[in-house]
Amino acid sequence: MFIRKLSEAQGTARQVKSDNWNSVRLLLENDNMGFSFHITTLYAGTETHMWYKNHFESVYCISGRAEIEDKATGERHLIEPGTMYALNEHDQHCLRVQEDFVCACVFNPPLKGTEVHDKDGAYGLDAEEVTD
Repeated sequence: MFIRKLSEAQGTARQVKSDNWNSVRLLLENDNMGFSFHITTLYAGTETHMWYKNHFESVYCISGRAEIEDKATGERHLIEPGTMYALNEHDQHCLRVQEDFVCACVFNPPLKGTEVHDKDGAYGLDAEEVTD
């Protein structure tokens, strides 16, 4: 067993930032759990196009509000606290954030730690591993 606190992981190599979001990665590949677990904040007024062609992801909204659009169908759904969505078919999607959106995310296979979105909105499989 191990314990990791969000407040202690912030500001370390476990926190990865972009213009649209910041993600604190509490579990990573080298933790040997078979998935990674992150607390991510996406910023109000941003639009992020994503396509996790190498990963499956589930997201649980803790606070804030966003709209997710399925790029294949054009369907749009409001995501607010208490809502979970799962990208079970490597779905191309767009997240439009209305209020700072804090969520818990799980990735399989697990992220190594330094991943940011590439030009397709995906995470590659060759990122640097974060070690404590």
